Amino acid sequence: MTARNHKLDNGELLAAVDIGSNSFHLVVARYEHGELRVIDRLRDSVRMAAGLRADGSLDEVRRDRAIASLARFGQRLSGLPHDRVRAVATNTVRRLAAPGLFLALAEEALGHPIEVVSGREEARLIYLGVVHGIPESSERRLVIDIGGGSTEFIIGQRFETLEKESLQMGCVASTMRFFDDGKLSVKRWQRAQSEIAVELQQFAADYRAHGWSETIGSSGTVKSIGNVAQATGWCETGISRVALERIRDTLLAMGSVDKIRLPGLAEDRVGVFIGGVAILMAAFDALDIRHMRVCETAMREGLLYDMVGRAEHRDPRTASIAALAQRYGVDRAHAARVEATAHSLFDSIAVDWQLGHAERDWLAWAARIHEIGLAIAHSQHHVHGAYIVENSDLAGFARHEQIVLAIILRCHRRKPDQGIIDIAPERLRRSTARVTALLRLAVLLQRARKAEPLPPLALNVEDKTLQLHLPQSWLDAHPLTRTDLDQERDYLKHLDIKLQVKLDDNLGR
Repeated sequence: MTARNHKLDNGELLAAVDIGSNSFHLVVARYEHGELRVIDRLRDSVRMAAGLRADGSLDEVRRDRAIASLARFGQRLSGLPHDRVRAVATNTVRRLAAPGLFLALAEEALGHPIEVVSGREEARLIYLGVVHGIPESSERRLVIDIGGGSTEFIIGQRFETLEKESLQMGCVASTMRFFDDGKLSVKRWQRAQSEIAVELQQFAADYRAHGWSETIGSSGTVKSIGNVAQATGWCETGISRVALERIRDTLLAMGSVDKIRLPGLAEDRVGVFIGGVAILMAAFDALDIRHMRVCETAMREGLLYDMVGRAEHRDPRTASIAALAQRYGVDRAHAARVEATAHSLFDSIAVDWQLGHAERDWLAWAARIHEIGLAIAHSQHHVHGAYIVENSDLAGFARHEQIVLAIILRCHRRKPDQGIIDIAPERLRRSTARVTALLRLAVLLQRARKAEPLPPLALNVEDKTLQLHLPQSWLDAHPLTRTDLDQERDYLKHLDIKLQVKLDDNLGR
């Protein structure tokens, strides 16, 4: 079996789900003549960040509200295939002590897998959504997105990000932190500005040195501030520093969150508005911003365009893997031979083992970088490689994808540990083990590291049993490979896979 053609057909539907710390968003778009046309949007104000306890658990009220929202989204997504839907969870789910418990319920409600992305990957997706929502420019731009639990700062040019930062502060979290009882005062405001400024100091000087020509804000918080600035007449377009100062002064004069009434401010934003204004004011100060343009698009649109890019072979994950291979001096010729062998084995048994395009990608990526750990030391290089993959910022990768890739590298040689496989999300454990087995066989068969063709071989599968067919004459001429295969029988048992080697000199005739 070969991977299904991922090319988008005219008229196909794509959907993106943004499981944010403040709001959940669903966007459905139709792909038409190379462009995306949004045909439906849904939004729920869940404020999941407000239910995040200090011990990393989520209170039952917010959890139930989140699951109910995702169930409604799931009804709208019914009938769409998994590879045309991307659901992404951000800061609050990242901070859960046991995210798997929440994700199991959430995925069941939504009916689709959910990715948890890092802060910097969230920033990349935000930037991608923003630049598709504004006129194209060759100038550098600064994008600021204030979410419920985190705020992302990105400098980019055209469609590429140059700098990305994600800070653990958002409109919900900051409102709870600095104005927890709802009282508004100059003293509390100054404390908020001081503490947020400390966080911004980590990168503000570097950003100012990098420079940009235009500042753009995205997300509901920034749009709400912009709406107030226009509705009050304090700014004609976007958000100016003067307008932001007047909004601040007006809020503090009201004295309490309960008394906030501002033209253009939606009722469901009142409770977290002060936290968002505090973050934006601190950002204006730290980065010397005078005016900000407001953009309607954000991460959910970025997810849609990222899906289009993957379908059109512009997958940032491929670039991330290539960058790793280059950085750690991988023997690319050998990696290519291992990848070709691995894919040949994969295509033989993919249908029987229920492996699809995602698993084929895992196998390709793992083959290309399976030796990156050699840059550290030959001894335990599979362990070093797994550590590098798990702890690197890899553009395009969801957290679970990095974990799976790290597991495959960790287990691609020596005795694999079933306990390590169990680190993967439960729904991915079987396929992770099976991809690992295929990479192990490919590496074993290419151990000679020579640019000579392998003999005719065949692989078939019966449930958990792999049957590898090789010419006996070839195996007799390669005693080291025979020894390796004998040992591999024992090793694969730890992946709950049985290996049988069948000798046949009539292969390929």
